[in-house]
Amino acid sequence: MSFRQDIKNKLQKLKQNPRREIGAHPLFGKLREKWACWLGSNIRMIYSIDDSKQIITIETVRTHKIY
Repeated sequence: MSFRQDIKNKLQKLKQNPRREIGAHPLFGKLREKWACWLGSNIRMIYSIDDSKQIITIETVRTHKIY
């Protein structure tokens, strides 16, 4: 499987600061307590953060039409 280097770099940045890097923002409504960021022109990742365990869980990676 081919892995885009730009996405790999963005994931590394996200690992350093999941609330501030690569345009990360909190979600609202039925997705509250989750975060989202852009990995590519139309590739969006939704994830949750467990601060106590220092874990980022990727919920989904899709186009913006997730809801």
